[in-house]
Parts: sequence; structure tokens; C-alpha cells
Amino acid sequence: MSCRRVVLIGLTFGAVLVLASCSGGPKGPLTNHPASSGWEDVVADDLLNCEFSQGSWAVEDGVLTRKGGGSIWTKAHYGDFILDLEFKVDKGTNSGVFFRTADIKDPVQTGIEVQIYDSHGKEKATKYDCGAIYDIQEPSANTVKPAGEWNRMTIMAKGSKISIVMNDEQIIDIDLDNWTEANKNFDGTKNKFNTAYKDSARVGAFGFQDHGKAVWYRNVRVKEL
Repeated sequence: MSCRRVVLIGLTFGAVLVLASCSGGPKGPLTNHPASSGWEDVVADDLLNCEFSQGSWAVEDGVLTRKGGGSIWTKAHYGDFILDLEFKVDKGTNSGVFFRTADIKDPVQTGIEVQIYDSHGKEKATKYDCGAIYDIQEPSANTVKPAGEWNRMTIMAKGSKISIVMNDEQIIDIDLDNWTEANKNFDGTKNKFNTAYKDSARVGAFGFQDHGKAVWYRNVRVKEL
């Protein structure tokens, strides 16, 4: 896959915006984990490409490890992409992977969160269980492994289309343009978001949430589309 990249410095919130024009990528929604070549690392071993409170996260033996004290955010911003990663939760862990976060000081209202949660074994997953677009869309299947085991998750964002594969099964395939009202989901249920998701930011930072419990991420990599 070939890309033309333009990096702009000094935008709102002091972020780095990465614009890319790339060929390739699935023509439709993501239905399986992609091949392992042609990726860029998202998190540097020294974490210099991230924003976080000192000591709150560390890379240990190649694993991004929560230490406590706040979430961690990429300085680079991404628009259309495939984000591929592995994660592991502890008993009771609640975390999240944010993307297209326009303001890291208000990520809940300005970004999109994929829930990372210790919800293994639930017969039917909800909008608050692992793999959900938090408070927006529940996963079609509960595929998260038991606490302590590594999971693989791949997220693709192309314009308004979001699809997610976790542990070899597609669990999310939605079009944000169907979310036309603030505080209301496509299925008529309420959500807590003050902006209709069709109007949500299409470019922003990746983030890994500290929600008070242990969580680990590794092999975090991206392809821009």
C-alpha cells in the first residue's frame, strides 16, 4: 500500500494531524483480521509520541501497561484507518480504545470509544460490554476471552463506516450517518452524547483509557486509508 502523507503541526489542542492518501484497504466492512505486513507502530517504546501524565503508563517488554493516573493519547491524529491491537484485561477491568478524539480533555463527548471490559461469559452483550461502541452499538457477539488472556481487535474507520473484528469474528458494522440526533441511538434508545454521531469528528487522536483497573495493550499498529 502506498501513501502520501502530510503532517501539520500546531493545530488545535497542540496536536499533530496526519493526513494521508492511500490506496488499498477493504472495499467493504472489515470481516476478518488483516495481513500482518505494512503497518506503522502507534506507540513508541519511549512514549515520546504520546501525551499522558508522567508515570501513568509504561512500555514493559513491548507491552503498553497501565500504572494509574490517567489515560494516554497519541499526539498524531488519524482520519480513515485500520487500527490493529491486542489487549488483556484483569478481573473487573473497565477500559476503552478511543479514536477520532478531537479534544483529549473531553474525550467522551468528542471521540468514539470501543469498550474494553471484562465481560467474558455473558450470554448477550450490551452497549457497555467489550467490543461495543460505547453507549451506541452493542457487539453482535460476545467474543472476549477470560481475564488474563490476550485478545486481538481490529477497528476500521472509513468516512462514516465503522467495523470491528475481535478474535476472528466481526462484531460491529455500522454507519455513523444513521445516528442523526443527539442523545438518541439508531434503535431509539437514549445515549449520553450531546452531538449526533453523524456530526462527530472524522479526525482525531487514539487513546487508551485508564478507568481504575489493570489493562495491557501490545502490537498496537495502524494503516492509514
